[in-house]
Amino acid sequence: MTAWPVASSSAAEPHDTGDPPFGLHMTWGRADQPAPPRARPRRWLAAIAVLASFALCGLTSCTGEAPVSEERQSDSPVAETLVRYGFYAYFEPVSALADSQNDQHGERDASDSGQQPSNRGGHIGYEADLLSAIEAMDGFGLRFVRSPITEWPGIWLMAASDSFDMTGGGITALDSRTRDADGATVIAFTEPHIEFRQSLLVRSADAERIRSHGDLLATDRVGVLASTTGEARLLQLLDITHDGRLAPGTRVHTPAGVVLVADDGRHSITASGASADLADRTRLEPADPNLPDVVYLGELAGEQELLDSLSRGDVDAIARGTIGNAAAAFDSDGEFAVTALDQAVEHGGFAIDAANAELRSAINTAVAWLTDNGRIGITQWIADNTVFATRARQWQPPG
Repeated sequence: MTAWPVASSSAAEPHDTGDPPFGLHMTWGRADQPAPPRARPRRWLAAIAVLASFALCGLTSCTGEAPVSEERQSDSPVAETLVRYGFYAYFEPVSALADSQNDQHGERDASDSGQQPSNRGGHIGYEADLLSAIEAMDGFGLRFVRSPITEWPGIWLMAASDSFDMTGGGITALDSRTRDADGATVIAFTEPHIEFRQSLLVRSADAERIRSHGDLLATDRVGVLASTTGEARLLQLLDITHDGRLAPGTRVHTPAGVVLVADDGRHSITASGASADLADRTRLEPADPNLPDVVYLGELAGEQELLDSLSRGDVDAIARGTIGNAAAAFDSDGEFAVTALDQAVEHGGFAIDAANAELRSAINTAVAWLTDNGRIGITQWIADNTVFATRARQWQPPG
């Protein structure tokens, strides 16, 4: 094995995203707001770029919970290695299955979203281009065999299964997500390549009323995807959970019946999972009668089910990441708006079997190079989706 140096600053100029102006009230997507400049084939591409410049910052300039990964290593495989990669199929524009987007939206395809068609299992989006750039790095020797994963809960643990070597799809790297049901550490996350902040997606008519999570009423219903940081952060901000433990008196609806949470601290919901008897939860009624109900959707059709429910009026808000919410808002022809931007920063990485230090080291080296040590992120990719391919061409394997 050849010891390869960790990528350092390149000949390209650094990409400075700057710190976001926290506290701004933003409702991108309202019909009375002009579209941001630098239009792309799809309006949401330009919209997210502008929103991301406020809501996201460079990986080297943000504060928040440190990403869960080890120090970057320097070893990378020389001979070509096939990596079985499972990607979440429903998180546009970070990670999506091209066919699913065509089915759900009718008109969206690879060329429409600015993607270049390629033989990569229908995988499109930010992470898809990042992995394709790794494949294009001269002499690096990694090839990804990509398979879509349609169920979100526990997707990170699948990297330690017999089916995959690595999984992704906008996964926030959390220490709790590195352990299996028995508490054993089975997953290690790579260095971060993307950042997230949570927000609410609402109908534009409600944007002034629901400016923050605290504006949600008892008559409102908030849609979430189970076992996401969107769900976990919503419950935390509404004081429904404390350190993941549900407040006594909370009622959780499941197919087996209603679970009434006692004061013994036995029931919990976190971004990594929930108590066993809450795994198939469909609705949550907070103990505080002034808080909104939480509705669980998207098990079969992904986040599109949430968007359809918001459009029909079945829910009044969707709690999830700002990147996805901004995409939906600017793809809705003014129907939806993004509000309640959270200040907490999340770091996203790829999940890899904890025992596979060699693969993790190689991915860390490649990501460090392609992102210019965190200076290039989704904002720059949306502005120019060839940015990772350009960086890949600049890579020179150690002689």
